[in-house]
Amino acid sequence: MKSFFPKPTFKIDDIISYVELVAAERINLQKGMNFKIKPDYSIFLMSVRRNAPYTDEWDESTNTLIYEGHDAYSNWVENSKEADQPLITPSGSLTENGKFFTAAQAYKMKLVEHPHKVKVYEKIQAGVWCYKGFFSLIDATIINNGVRNVFKFYLQPVELKALNKEIVLPHTRLIPTQVKVEVWARDKGRCVKCGSIKNLHYDHDLPFSKGGTSLTAANVRILCMKCNISKSNKIITIPPIFT
Repeated sequence: MKSFFPKPTFKIDDIISYVELVAAERINLQKGMNFKIKPDYSIFLMSVRRNAPYTDEWDESTNTLIYEGHDAYSNWVENSKEADQPLITPSGSLTENGKFFTAAQAYKMKLVEHPHKVKVYEKIQAGVWCYKGFFSLIDATIINNGVRNVFKFYLQPVELKALNKEIVLPHTRLIPTQVKVEVWARDKGRCVKCGSIKNLHYDHDLPFSKGGTSLTAANVRILCMKCNISKSNKIITIPPIFT
């Protein structure tokens, strides 16, 4: 059966540069919200770091990434941080907010069978990014934050298997951004085994499949591809003994 999406260039939790991100997607991404930038999916660039321009967050109780919409361009309004986030442009076409909001509402109202797919990359620090994988856009709302109206987009992490088949990933499988930031600083942006600064990946010391946690820095470290493969080759599953 033909795969619904092209095979991803990166694995979840791969550490990459912006240049590598752009090269993989074959397009220069100049904004955080990119609707249908590819035929089968859109792209969000996100950050939950301190002083990030938008309030992106995780809701563990519902296993969703909550991505905040983006502001009007400065030439549209006098103060973009006080103005409502726009649904349409001054010329009357949909903004990126409007396009994603429409897609989410179409799924919510059962006008389409499957939720829109969004590929997510998160910023760890200046020049350092991490691939988070594919998400399903399952809902969108407009809320008032006490100053203005902003968009909130709700996405569930998924593993795409084949045509229209996917598995929703639990939030405990994903490494939170704050853990990645802590590990990056602790490991000094290098493989803890060989010191390489190339082809890096956030790795579970005790694999998640064997009960290891993603939620604390104590079980997460940086490995390069070579050392990660070497580690994988040494993991031996002992078969159960039946009596």
